[in-house]
Amino acid sequence: MHTGELDSLKRFKDDAREVREGFECGLSIKNFNEINEGDQLEVFETQEIARSL
Repeated sequence: MHTGELDSLKRFKDDAREVREGFECGLSIKNFNEINEGDQLEVFETQEIARSL
């Protein structure tokens, strides 16, 4: 199990902001290179939201 930041996401040779389900892509994770075929990835975004009264 590893939690880290996405370093790059590519569709073919182009940078991508997102890739639709079912399409192939390439990715790299900052400071982690032990991704193996068959691994499952769960991607999430953490946001800080200021409190309001």
